[in-house]
Amino acid sequence: MTALDLTPLSRALASLQRGLTRWQATPDDEELRDACIQRFEFTFELSWKMLKRRLELDLPNAAEVDAMSFRALIRAGAEQGLIGEVAPWWVYRDKRNITSHTYDARKAAEVAAVLPAFALDAQALLEALQRRGGDEGTHDA
Repeated sequence: MTALDLTPLSRALASLQRGLTRWQATPDDEELRDACIQRFEFTFELSWKMLKRRLELDLPNAAEVDAMSFRALIRAGAEQGLIGEVAPWWVYRDKRNITSHTYDARKAAEVAAVLPAFALDAQALLEALQRRGGDEGTHDA
């Protein structure tokens, strides 16, 4: 099985988790909340892109994977045992799509509310990708 360099996802997720730990200790700190939202943005992007790369490597037709909608990609990830529940990933995408509006306190709170669940699901995805042939931790930043 072809190895997939998961270092960027692993580092992004670790950064998000550290930020969440700090923010949960001081939940009124808007700057920490905003930093966590930004970390969510890039961790989310890396999560679905690594999922797509793994599916392109594992499934018989990489071009078919490349043409999949986001929802189809998430469903395929679940079918391949890389993702548990699909519905939360659709919610995460919806929240990701409103992150450019986090200057709005209500929208920022809406996005921030999903961050702990996302971190858990992203961790589960990372672990599934590692079991499937991921390579991480051996590359320099």
